[in-house]
Amino acid sequence: MLDRKWFRKSKLLHHRQPSTSQQDTLTTDFQENLRVLRSLYTNCSDVIFRPFLIGGKKKAVIVYIEGLSNIEEIDRSVLGPLMDDAGGAETTVRAIFEKKVTAAKVKEVKTFADCIEQISSGNPVLLFEQENRGLSLGLAKWEKRSVEEPVAESVLRGPREGFTETMTVNTSLLRRKIHSPQLKILSLKVGRYSRTQVMIVYIEGLADKTLIDEVKNRLQRIDMDGVLESGYIEEMIEDNPLSPFPQVINTERPDVVVANLLEGRVAILLDGPPSALIVPATMFSLLQAAEDYYQRFMIGTAIRWLRYMFFIISLLLPSLYVAAITFHQEMVPTTLLISMARSREEIPFPALVEALFMEATFEALREAGARLPKQVGAAVSIVGSLIIGQAAVTAGIASSPLVMVVSITGIASFSVPRYSAGIALRLLRFPMMFLAGILGLLGVMLGIIAIVVHLCTLRSFGVPYLTPMAPLIPRDIKYVLIRLPWWKMNTRPRLTGDENKHRQAPGQKPGPTRGTE
Repeated sequence: MLDRKWFRKSKLLHHRQPSTSQQDTLTTDFQENLRVLRSLYTNCSDVIFRPFLIGGKKKAVIVYIEGLSNIEEIDRSVLGPLMDDAGGAETTVRAIFEKKVTAAKVKEVKTFADCIEQISSGNPVLLFEQENRGLSLGLAKWEKRSVEEPVAESVLRGPREGFTETMTVNTSLLRRKIHSPQLKILSLKVGRYSRTQVMIVYIEGLADKTLIDEVKNRLQRIDMDGVLESGYIEEMIEDNPLSPFPQVINTERPDVVVANLLEGRVAILLDGPPSALIVPATMFSLLQAAEDYYQRFMIGTAIRWLRYMFFIISLLLPSLYVAAITFHQEMVPTTLLISMARSREEIPFPALVEALFMEATFEALREAGARLPKQVGAAVSIVGSLIIGQAAVTAGIASSPLVMVVSITGIASFSVPRYSAGIALRLLRFPMMFLAGILGLLGVMLGIIAIVVHLCTLRSFGVPYLTPMAPLIPRDIKYVLIRLPWWKMNTRPRLTGDENKHRQAPGQKPGPTRGTE
């Protein structure tokens, strides 16, 4: 009984806010306000409390975090004008806001929670004697990375800019591409201690209101200590957390985000990770790359079909090899079968064990190449695959046809533009090989049926995962099967509704202009 009481007490303590004082409002007692803030920032040597006198008469203090605030600007725009003010004794907060402080962004704060939020964001807070409110100054400044091309989503033709770790830079990249005030950005705070800023981005009039409300509700119900990366948010808002398939699109490219916003989707940006989440996601949206829409439509269509083919190959090729070698030798041409039998005559393992060993080795090499420094990672993965593959064949552990199958499968998996979708295929490849090794092609068919049934039941923010193929939306099939020329893309894909389905005027097919006689 005592243990149960202790457990309940600890659980209550765990869900308690970090400090109840953060909910109190500021008072006119200047020393009390200062004491509460100092107690909240006990043992925080990087938090600076700089007391001073306004015009040599009225007490004030500016609180900021060293390394997050612009100290030079604090001296020039705040301390200098206020300390030189001759009428400081009669100066009010409103007068300071309007006449004295030259900072461009000034905001009133009335609670300790507001003060802590602004100070933690790098914005210094000014508190005054005999005032129950203060001023937050937009003087945040910290080291930031410049805008660079995303390594994981590079293109041959298209913008070469990617998101950074700074929220203001990321939102400005979106504003540069969409100049309309219909681009809306809502701000939330997630995480008890991290208080991570989360932005909900959508275009008013294109995104369905139900979708916007659902995104907002799922974000607001997150209750955890901290959010350090977009993967935290992704796992907390997806419809089916037990599915290996991603239900949220993750991208580092602003142009990809803008393209999805123009289709009626909603984007989620976090302060910290250089990426954005896009909802809802479908299987076919995960198989589309940005460059599909930058190349000519015939090239884009051909590459898209090639990508679909390699998507299937990366999932089924090893299991088909195992099934053919183990149960269905009659399906293999005689000449090829004799060659494969000759290469396998000294292999001591069945085809299933051989395939599992080679696939596991290839995945280990891929992970090692990704974790090693860039200078040696690519060399280790490529050279390691060649050396280990040749050594396995020479040692009689694996056959030459299997090495070729594993290599083709690896290349096919690299053609999937989204890493989260590619890793789902890598995960499903192993149970598919087990089914092929036990039941042959019957097992492969059972695995395919199970995957298709699962995909049919999967949803992303209420949108069926196989849209527009299941359920069938005839007008949107053309966007999946081919990449239409831009002069034919008159309507938007139907996701959660038809808020504004016409994206451009019809009849814009180019051609020679007829001269007037």
